[in-house]
Amino acid sequence: MLNQGTGSWVLRRGRQAPEAVALKFRGASLTYRQLDDRVTRLANALRERGVGRGDRVALLSANHPAYLEALFASGLLGAIFVPLNARLTAAELSYALDDSGAAVLIHSAALGSVAVDATARGRSTQRIVLDGTPDPGAAGYEELIAGAAADRLDIRVTHEDPCFIMYTSGTTGRPKGVVLTHGNLVFAVMNPVVDLDLLSDEVALVAAPLFHTAALDFIALPTLLKGGTVLIEEGFDAGRVLRLIAQERVTFSFGVPTMLDAMSGHPEWAQTDLGSIRRWVVAAAPVPPRTLHAYTARGVKLCQGYGLTETGPGALILNPNDAERKLGTAGVPHFFTDVRIVLPDGGEACPGERGEIQIAGPNVMKQYWNRPGETEAAFTEDEWFRSGDVGIRDEDGFITIVDRLKDMIISGGENISPAEVEAAILDFPGIVGCAVFGVPDEKWGEVGRAAVTLADDAAVTENELFEFLVARLAKYKIPKSLLVLDEIPRNATGKIRKDRLRELYVR
Repeated sequence: MLNQGTGSWVLRRGRQAPEAVALKFRGASLTYRQLDDRVTRLANALRERGVGRGDRVALLSANHPAYLEALFASGLLGAIFVPLNARLTAAELSYALDDSGAAVLIHSAALGSVAVDATARGRSTQRIVLDGTPDPGAAGYEELIAGAAADRLDIRVTHEDPCFIMYTSGTTGRPKGVVLTHGNLVFAVMNPVVDLDLLSDEVALVAAPLFHTAALDFIALPTLLKGGTVLIEEGFDAGRVLRLIAQERVTFSFGVPTMLDAMSGHPEWAQTDLGSIRRWVVAAAPVPPRTLHAYTARGVKLCQGYGLTETGPGALILNPNDAERKLGTAGVPHFFTDVRIVLPDGGEACPGERGEIQIAGPNVMKQYWNRPGETEAAFTEDEWFRSGDVGIRDEDGFITIVDRLKDMIISGGENISPAEVEAAILDFPGIVGCAVFGVPDEKWGEVGRAAVTLADDAAVTENELFEFLVARLAKYKIPKSLLVLDEIPRNATGKIRKDRLRELYVR
């Protein structure tokens, strides 16, 4: 085959196990043979609409098999897939479409008004509607697939060619388009396959958004590469996920800490059979010790991980064998990835010293789309990616994520890690969510402010919380003010929007 990229994966897997179930969605199943047929037809349909090598194919939807079908179909054409955050406003979507230069936007009917508004604002982008009756300005996704040719396409695609553009979460400034090549994706996907010993009988649950790398590159694609089954949920509901684990005998999944906390706090948690789970990856935010202990107590060894969109996402992984021994760390570098901790002076940190986490390897992005200056700034002279995160390596090489460099609070010359303070606050009875951020202070320059959310019928005062923390934290680390909120602002992956907290609550 001329195509050495990801577009050929479904055909290659289908040759080996054509009748194995590849995807489950809304109660229906697709075998690898059926998925191969749909991907081929979609590629031919896109080609008939003028999509070719290097063109961008965008997708806007809640979780749907089209994320995988469009990725593979784009790969067959040598085109570039652009998965977009389903929570974007019309203005944000218009920016992403213009920035990427998308030729086609595939979108759900539920997001039709946003898609229509966005495409009307900017460049001329063809629209394809996933479900329902398409409006007069769009084509129907299922109709296009049904009417397209099933002729094989074998266009030369190499590991150096761009595979997809994935926009960063955009917690600060304009989102940047991260370009991962087909080669980047191969090694990004192989990292969990190798390090987590994935098998061909995996049943992987995807409830986290497929427009981010964790669900797509770390769960769905590795499972398909191995020939397992991917169970796609349109969104996350703790009770439904618990029921699916038992009913479908789920073996593998991913969640951010807030998702795991919602599951362990659900009334069905205690009686749900979790015995099928082999690995459950948790990442994207610091993991509170109470979360890790809640799952360990039920026999589920969480695989804490760490990475970024720019690294596809894996950089560090804590495999199940070390989950208890190294509880709270993010593990060691993935098989195909190197990680170092660097001091402000550029020297490598010794065990126990804090420094910036820097990453190198064939899974690390090629560039930011159309941003050569920011691409250059993201790498050191010796081509290590600057994460902007702070970590500590222990004597055994296991790395703990401390915080974001930009989120560190400097109070009276002392560095305060918000993650450390948040972990202590979350031990207070009744507090279910917490974010600590810096606010200006005349005496100290900056002090901490804690924003918390509470369980039903719970209450807390500043004095109660601060007295609780006195025995747990040095005095300078204790926040000087408290906000009790109905909800802490987060982005689509569950990461806390501290920039938004500062906008709203820093005066």
